Amino acid sequence: MEYAIELENVRFAYHDGRPALRGVSLRIAPGEKVALVGPNGAGKSTLLLHLNGILAGQGRVRILGQEVNGANLGWIRAQVGLVFQDPDDQLFSPTVFEDVAFGPLHMGLPEAEVRERVAWALAQVGMDAFADRISHHLSQGEKKRVAIATVLAMKPEVLALDEPTAGLDPRARRGLLRLLARLPQTMLVATHDMRLVAELFPRTVVLDAGQVVADGPTGHLLTDEALLEAHGLESPYLSPLP
Repeated sequence: MEYAIELENVRFAYHDGRPALRGVSLRIAPGEKVALVGPNGAGKSTLLLHLNGILAGQGRVRILGQEVNGANLGWIRAQVGLVFQDPDDQLFSPTVFEDVAFGPLHMGLPEAEVRERVAWALAQVGMDAFADRISHHLSQGEKKRVAIATVLAMKPEVLALDEPTAGLDPRARRGLLRLLARLPQTMLVATHDMRLVAELFPRTVVLDAGQVVADGPTGHLLTDEALLEAHGLESPYLSPLP
């Protein structure tokens, strides 16, 4: 079987010697939606950055059967749409249109196709009326939607999102959940939002201290109180304290 995402014994340490990933192995099938959870410093963001070669450690990373390496980074980055936690890290052009057009333009697509992709991607996230707006004047929820549109315009097979609901008010969060639920791509989402995990992801991977400590059906893992407590997580099913 060709997996959409495959990591084999991936290890990575930062320049100060601090290990961030300690032999992570993971396989995700095409079309799967998988949550990646764990405490701060578990290595979740580091793992996502390996999927399109922004970071590279030891071990193997494959996307759609192709190994991530210097020879094919252009192809890999067209297949993996990475959405950062802070949309301001992703939006740097004067207008929404230019932000979303950036990727397709750099793919060398003709202008007509670029415009078609931008219109399609903005429509997917409900932002088609915002093409001429200044990106940095948008709300946080609007920026997150535009950031997702910037990767959708590349028509990737895989989406990797880092804390997509962070900083969103309840209305913007609900809108983002509906968007993520209807997108067909393979999805790996790093999050602390355990309600998001319960509502959207059939499978959950728990990462702690750079290692996969649990991987299985979300409903099973989120009711394992001992597992959640051991790794600094809270069940979304528990009632809040009075």
